[in-house]
Amino acid sequence: MKDALRLLVYFAAILIIGALIAPILFWSAESFHVLAGFDFETFFHRALLISAIALLWPLLRSTHVRGLSDLELESNPRWIPDILGGFLLAAIPLLCFGAVVIALHIYSLRGNSNLSAFAKVLGAAVAAPVIEETFFRGLVLGILLRSGRIYMSIFLSSALFAIIHFLKAPEHTSTVVTWSSGFNSIGHSFGQFADPILVAAAFTTLFSLGWMLADARIATRSLWLPIGLHAGWILAAGLFNKIAHREMLALPWLGKNLLVGIVPLAVAWLTWLLLRLWLKYDRARKA
Repeated sequence: MKDALRLLVYFAAILIIGALIAPILFWSAESFHVLAGFDFETFFHRALLISAIALLWPLLRSTHVRGLSDLELESNPRWIPDILGGFLLAAIPLLCFGAVVIALHIYSLRGNSNLSAFAKVLGAAVAAPVIEETFFRGLVLGILLRSGRIYMSIFLSSALFAIIHFLKAPEHTSTVVTWSSGFNSIGHSFGQFADPILVAAAFTTLFSLGWMLADARIATRSLWLPIGLHAGWILAAGLFNKIAHREMLALPWLGKNLLVGIVPLAVAWLTWLLLRLWLKYDRARKA
């Protein structure tokens, strides 16, 4: 598993370099009065992204990735049906679940809506799935699959997908920014794993979603179906949060949004079942 070790070194380097340059970004922004008022955690996340991009080329060189075939991917002439099918399979069950929690008065409808907020959700639903699926299911899973251990590769990539989304320290963790503030953010981020309720409500759901996306990617040898699924979840959850607000917190059953909690996990498993049925029908039709 030399490739897995290279990925581990890659992500460790991202954390270390990101933690080191985050204070520099914060101080630079303060000096030039850019992004004034933003919490340090915003700069920490940008620093991690910069580190990931900067270290991507050395990773590709060390793993000898030169094309799609090296990542167990191939062109997909049915990319439009895959995107649309994935989007509907993800969005419809989630929106139906949203209607149920409104009917149960766990959420209630907002009195007004902001058009610019809807535009941000739409932008996130387009950009985030393309970026994250290219990275996690395209690059990371593709490199791991070269070991020939499919389930171990899915497990590792799904765990990494969940951990990265979990890697967010509470706001105002570093009220006074020093050279060690980035490492302080890392410590507080991983400290969340000490809360069993939070792990059950959020990490398990993210891990399952990651596994489902990996399953869709392997079944189609393409990223279009997981991109459609990912976009459906982001758009449905994002739009729901803009038109409704939570009346009560019911951890671990339901967390801060429709994608966090044990009940959302069950909804995700329903989507997974529908996905497998759709793939079976689609394969039979193509045969």
